[in-house]
Amino acid sequence: MTDFSARLEQVASNPNTFKQFGRGIEREALRYDLNDHLALTPHPQTLGSALTNQWITTDFSESLLEFITPVSNDVDVLLQQLKDVHHFTMTKMGDEKLWPMSMPCFVSDENKIPLAEYGTSNVGRMKNLYRQGLKHRYGSLMQIISGVHFNFSFPESYWDSLYGKQNEQQRADTKSEDYFALIRNYYRYGWIIPYLFGASPALCPSFLQGREIGLNFEKIGKTLYLPYATALRLSDLGYTNSAQSDLHIGFNSLQEYLDGLNSAMHKPSERFAKLGVKVDGEHRQLNSNVLQIENELYAPIRPKRVAKGGEKPSEALKRGGVEYIEVRSLDVNPFSPVGVDKEQVLFLDLFVTWCGLKESAPMKEGDLECWRSNWNNVILEGRKPGLEFKLCCDQAPNTLVHWGKLMFTQLQEIAVEMDKAHGGNDYQSVCQTLSSWIEDPELTISGRLLNNIRQAGGIGKVGCQLGEQYRDELLAHQYQVYNQQMMETEVVRSRQAQQEVENADQLSFDDFLADYFSYLGQS
Repeated sequence: MTDFSARLEQVASNPNTFKQFGRGIEREALRYDLNDHLALTPHPQTLGSALTNQWITTDFSESLLEFITPVSNDVDVLLQQLKDVHHFTMTKMGDEKLWPMSMPCFVSDENKIPLAEYGTSNVGRMKNLYRQGLKHRYGSLMQIISGVHFNFSFPESYWDSLYGKQNEQQRADTKSEDYFALIRNYYRYGWIIPYLFGASPALCPSFLQGREIGLNFEKIGKTLYLPYATALRLSDLGYTNSAQSDLHIGFNSLQEYLDGLNSAMHKPSERFAKLGVKVDGEHRQLNSNVLQIENELYAPIRPKRVAKGGEKPSEALKRGGVEYIEVRSLDVNPFSPVGVDKEQVLFLDLFVTWCGLKESAPMKEGDLECWRSNWNNVILEGRKPGLEFKLCCDQAPNTLVHWGKLMFTQLQEIAVEMDKAHGGNDYQSVCQTLSSWIEDPELTISGRLLNNIRQAGGIGKVGCQLGEQYRDELLAHQYQVYNQQMMETEVVRSRQAQQEVENADQLSFDDFLADYFSYLGQS
């Protein structure tokens, strides 16, 4: 029996484990107007405070909504919550709609993209200034690319099955060690996610706005695309930072990760220093280091812990260890009104569990470069027949189809056990469906989307048609978990909470920043 099979057997001995996974979703979506252009209007006041609303906020821009679910143990409830929040939002948007794709709709002028505003508190002003820094560093267009984040945690019964009873410190150490083993496997094998669920093989030409990008795009009307691409959002066009490629942040242990992150936070950038931190009395960025703050580290997966008031993410991790992981490589699913569907969530259950149970060798020098190369191959050419790559630097290359089939053999084992626990055959059905996509790449989301773009004559037409369809569908939706009163109550509460934050400030903004960044040894 392999280590994987033995560990699966241990975990499956308590069938309740598979019913107790913690899951949460964050979905980003651009608002667009009647002219099918990016909406430049402020975040609707009727949605409450973007700083403090627990379900509806903004990301980089006033135009970029973010919907957040609480942690749920039930997949159907999770998706119903997400749809309820979408429904409420849509009732407050007038004639505007939600762009149903990751890559932005038509943007006439990058400089007109409105940065997100969070009020007059020091915390709110810092969030806005961070976005000023991102704008100056990378441009605003990259920052309005939308994605879906999937937060996941194993229940205590999972750890009990594998390790028996432990004291609090032993359990915290075990969780951190195993979550980092999972993260390493995610880097090794996570290319399967853009292959299956990548949904950005094409883009509106307005996204480039004259930039040279070094990719040989083909055209459908004015739409630019790569014939075998899966997820341009994850390419150098999207959420990457070339300045971060030599940061050497490791994933062999929590301490190694925190040391690498701390080093990155202190690393000066000549390029960003030229932008200036404060010019003619106006702040331009939080600081001139490679990372302004920890959130600027672009990664397909992150170790996370819920922070206490005022804690930085790394301080929370140092205090209590890894509590959950955040999967960040999902494109917005254009075939779902809420950007993600049940099939994807069930697959992520299987895949993340597999990454956690499968043996995970320590990361060696050069491994991360190899893994990134594999991801990039799949991102740019994932549907290319016969595509080959090495899983590890010291392995012989083989085809994506070969690696995918091996993976699904073990995913099927997990699916059987999960279906025993839940009843039915949902997980095995997902395995059967998605394994067929390994053989036929045109069944993948990127394959189907590109086919729709060809038939319609452009990405804008597809996006607008789906946006209109989903607007009608979401407006007609009936609440399943929440209700109108709960939503309106949260709007009022969030406004009051923002006011309380603003009233509690005692430091000037400059003193607040100096205190926050005191660890850098600079004022």
